[in-house]
Amino acid sequence: MPREAQRSRAAKTRPGKGASGAPGRPLRPRRPSRQPSRPGRGKGTPSFLVKARRAWDRPLTAYYLILGGSLLLTVLGLVMVFSASQIEALQSGLSSTYFFRKQLIAAIVGAGLLLVAARMPIRLHRALAYPLLAVSVVLMCLVQVPGMGHAVNGNRNWIYLGGPFQLQPSEFAKLALVLWGADLLARKRSRRLLNQWKHMLVPLVPVGLLLLGLIMLGGDMGTAIILTAILFGLLWLAGAPTRLFAGVMAVAAVIGALLIMTSPNRMARLACIGATDPGANDQCWQAVHGIYALASGGWFGSGLGASVEKWGQLPEPHTDFIFAVTGEELGLAGTLSVLALFAALGYAGIRVAGRTEEPFVRYAAGGVTTWITAQAVVNIGAVLGLLPIAGVPLPLFSYGGSALLPTMFAIGLLIAFARSDPAARAALAMRQPALRQRLQRRLAGVRTNTMRRRADRRPSGER
Repeated sequence: MPREAQRSRAAKTRPGKGASGAPGRPLRPRRPSRQPSRPGRGKGTPSFLVKARRAWDRPLTAYYLILGGSLLLTVLGLVMVFSASQIEALQSGLSSTYFFRKQLIAAIVGAGLLLVAARMPIRLHRALAYPLLAVSVVLMCLVQVPGMGHAVNGNRNWIYLGGPFQLQPSEFAKLALVLWGADLLARKRSRRLLNQWKHMLVPLVPVGLLLLGLIMLGGDMGTAIILTAILFGLLWLAGAPTRLFAGVMAVAAVIGALLIMTSPNRMARLACIGATDPGANDQCWQAVHGIYALASGGWFGSGLGASVEKWGQLPEPHTDFIFAVTGEELGLAGTLSVLALFAALGYAGIRVAGRTEEPFVRYAAGGVTTWITAQAVVNIGAVLGLLPIAGVPLPLFSYGGSALLPTMFAIGLLIAFARSDPAARAALAMRQPALRQRLQRRLAGVRTNTMRRRADRRPSGER
């Protein structure tokens, strides 16, 4: 008999009885196959890095980073405005909570704008672009009308609204440029016109120059820098050729150099980069005392409310230099936390812009991310002595309702864009029934406990 037939016959008779009725030979248990262990894994459980990477790649990561990061920055900013503005308010003859109350009102209104923008469909975002741009241009023109415009710290970019309220239209011009530029580029992309340089530049660059001109009439160089960064960001996202992009940057650099050299105040600020002494005329006083505040904070700071520099030594402690007061009171740990939150916002914005297939969403998300990131870099760089003092607030953090309201609306845009991703939308749809079931279980448990307590009560006649 062939050997293969013997093996097959023996295999058939092993589990039960053989042909003669005798019990077959029991099967040997198979040895578990040895699989090579993967790097980064323990005994069957994924390592921390693998778990973190899986969590980082989830569809809702950008959504939660934007929502959580903006919320933490706003709340921490309110705390620091309350701490940094008390002495400034008392020295001005106001209540110690004057600036904090105004910022709290602006934060509440901004939270409403954030919710509206987050729930608004994308087509309404695009519909707001042209009206918002027109209103911003009109308001910026009204700033230059005598009797309506109001100068603050040498910059005539404010409109007095009566009482304690005033408006800075140039802050809303940032949001207008983002929405209008994104809508314009998306329309031209759908018509396949962005391959021609004239369609890429016109009318985006002329309108941007119009906004920059109106801002520079008031002398606000810092806002002009942020608006220029937004314009460059939109051109970069639109796929501007390297030569064209470099040419526009060269023209902007020449214009910026001329504006700096023709202003003694701007030249003095440029000379204060890295300064360690206030100078003969105290021209670097603010920059040097900002470094003093950061240096005296140490690892964990002197404690909330215990800043020394805010007692008249550091100008604008609750606006432009609130990061310095944060470093003094919360230390290196506090400043690194703020930097980490801004880095998370920047990453989430880039992720939203990179994963979407909608051109308008890509341009708008990239424009908002460029706006917030560039403004944070300019503000923090000035406090650290790495950049000249530009007079721009720290987004979501510094005091100023005119800066907070459009920024929170822009955060709402990012949240709406993150929710519009198909994978994120599916994940949110799956979580809603689960949340409802948990809520129903808790309500059922509460009802059951209530009924048990009622049943355990004795009647009123029993003792």
